[in-house]
Amino acid sequence: METGQQAVNAAPPIRQESNGVSDGITDETIRRRGAAIYARQCLACHGNNGEGNEDFYPDPLTGDATVSQLAALISETMPEEDPDACVAEDAKAVAAYVHHEFYSEAAQIRRRPPRISLARLTANQLRQSLADLYMHFGGDPWTEDGRGLTGRYFDDKNWKKEKLKIQRVDSTIDFDFADDGPGEGINASQFYINWNGSLLVMETGRYEIVVNSTCAFTLDFGNNQRRLIDNAVQSAGKEEFRETLQLTAGRCYPIKLQLFQRKRKTDQPEARISLQWTTPGGVQEIIPASHLIPNEMPATFALQSKLPPDDRSYGYKRGTAIDRSWDQSTTDAAIEFAAIATDELYPMYLQRNRKKKNDNREHLRTFLVRLVSTAFRRPLDDQMQKHFVDRHIENNENHNDAIKLVVLSTIKSPRFLYPTLDRDRSKSRQVGTRLALTLYDSLPSDKWIVKAMEANRMAKPKQITQAAWRMVGDYRCRAKTKELIYHWLDLDQIDEITKDQSLYPGFDAALVADLRQSLSAFIDEVIYSESSDFRQLLQADWMFTTPRIESFYGNAWQPVDGDDSGLQRCVSDPIEHVGVLTHPFLLSKLAYHRTSSPIHRGVFLTRHVLGRVLRPPNAAFSPLNPDLHPGLTTRQRVQLQTDERSCQVCHSKINPLGFAFEQFDASGRFRLEEKDQAVDARGSYVTRDDETIRFDGVRELGDYLAGSQDCHHAFVEAAFEHFVKQPIAAYGPNLSSELTQRFVSAEFNVQQLIVWIAEIASNPLPNPLPNQSEQFQ
Repeated sequence: METGQQAVNAAPPIRQESNGVSDGITDETIRRRGAAIYARQCLACHGNNGEGNEDFYPDPLTGDATVSQLAALISETMPEEDPDACVAEDAKAVAAYVHHEFYSEAAQIRRRPPRISLARLTANQLRQSLADLYMHFGGDPWTEDGRGLTGRYFDDKNWKKEKLKIQRVDSTIDFDFADDGPGEGINASQFYINWNGSLLVMETGRYEIVVNSTCAFTLDFGNNQRRLIDNAVQSAGKEEFRETLQLTAGRCYPIKLQLFQRKRKTDQPEARISLQWTTPGGVQEIIPASHLIPNEMPATFALQSKLPPDDRSYGYKRGTAIDRSWDQSTTDAAIEFAAIATDELYPMYLQRNRKKKNDNREHLRTFLVRLVSTAFRRPLDDQMQKHFVDRHIENNENHNDAIKLVVLSTIKSPRFLYPTLDRDRSKSRQVGTRLALTLYDSLPSDKWIVKAMEANRMAKPKQITQAAWRMVGDYRCRAKTKELIYHWLDLDQIDEITKDQSLYPGFDAALVADLRQSLSAFIDEVIYSESSDFRQLLQADWMFTTPRIESFYGNAWQPVDGDDSGLQRCVSDPIEHVGVLTHPFLLSKLAYHRTSSPIHRGVFLTRHVLGRVLRPPNAAFSPLNPDLHPGLTTRQRVQLQTDERSCQVCHSKINPLGFAFEQFDASGRFRLEEKDQAVDARGSYVTRDDETIRFDGVRELGDYLAGSQDCHHAFVEAAFEHFVKQPIAAYGPNLSSELTQRFVSAEFNVQQLIVWIAEIASNPLPNPLPNQSEQFQ
């Protein structure tokens, strides 16, 4: 039998270095005692460093429970064959040792410091980079407050300046002119309308563009020479036309819609036209004014090739997998871009340079050098130009063949696909590349960025800060920021939301689409307000509403000014509106078909909002059927089902958080009673510092979360890893804490946080967060 001293000698060594990471455990004597007990009673099942054992306990011992929580768990359940063998002070000692040596996040970082890994472009980064490579040959995009499309109405069958009768901005395109014509001075039997502007897309996915018209029309999309729908000769008996496209978030697609009402010898139909769409996961609807811009943005490219999903195992998308599907998808993307380069980019380039000499195919050479250097994010030296450009021109008399070969070799090159392989470039170019990658998911193609890199004006802290602030307001960064919030809310991958119509009549796809728009508008309003206050996401007592939402959810969703036309800000209600926490789009997703789900809501809060670790359940289970327990409330059924000791390991954390939402049913509608009983919305949470917080309802919970260090820490880490796509600890073991402290000191300004993240990520040689004084010099 092993003696106590032998157990101590056999125990794994105690690590005394902190490496800048403190986990709050300082009593080395207690940990040595715990090491001896661990070696004697735990090591055989859990391994020398908690790595697990395939024969007994394969999962590693890692997590974020506090020492006292670990001690309680050990005292109740370990060792499995004799739980009474390690209790009281022994359990506390083992917990202290395990927590310090390998269980806690600090211990994991100390043992295996995360590193910045070489990564290829993610799927979205490939889409964005190709879109910006295309746009480099046009003009830089801009942002503007105006909404709608610019309409020009002519008293003639075509555009004639002298026949222009009306020029205005139409908020949406949904007109029934009947037999009266579009306005005074315009013959109802023959007229021409030209609407142009841009379509603002803030979510990547498949869109269906739909035009419904009784008249002849054409629709150009993405480029004023790119015809999407051609109904210039009215198709007899057909009024609805639709096309499906893959569109990219943060892009403004130029639109030109032309309506032709012509005189006819036969009976002339009434003139009607509408411009509609179906968004990813949405319903067919009139394109709202919020997505229409009255000015025509530069021509835009949207990659249609299908790309494989990225690895999400670390909690954020990473470009790490290299396999046949990725190789084939990049080839498909290169072929698609090669076609657009020959059909659109090169003709545009020739048109703009038509007055310049074109000796020895100089236009073609200059065009291709510019394309390749933009894709590679650096100027080409002689050797690179010869390899990627000159040899293809020399070997191909046909311009299009040369262009296609250059594009294929460029887009398939690691110089394009691996943007941080840039050690041979100036610091300004490295910074510009990283800023574009971090904030736009793209490459630096905007002319102001390119000029700054060429002039070496993107190397000093003040220059980097100014550039980052300029980029934060861009639609590309806004789209990436919204993607962050949806990821933080676990809404970035959402299936169809449906409810039992016998219990929730009126909860349909149209209502869900309105709820999606409501949440999106709220996020935009909070993040891009002057204060950009993160706390408002958790505490705001207002939301955006529509007539459909008000009809279903009641008085708390009335518009504040009585206007029931479309999306409006609603009245304040501190109980029914607690930021995103009580938004029905979120709560209906975190619920079953017929009943609410405290477990889903508790898991969401634990993992996403508070950033805590939950181990996977031991087995999948179905909720207790409400019909078999007609007298029990949802809370009572959950307590009954999760009452076993093995369940309580996790559900003691999950349930008290989820119960706080019980005043909101499966549709997210407010209630005070269930099963003729008053709803019990009391809950609690044990912090990382082992403090128990109690609350009653979502309002008290939201107010707590707004001031919770755990919540702030989780959001900062989620933001950093979403934008940078690398583990935050790889940039310094204390960076997460330092950045969180700075976020708090900046009054939780989300835009400022994003700028700081971009500054850190832009440094070619990562180091801790720059001092405040360095950033504004």
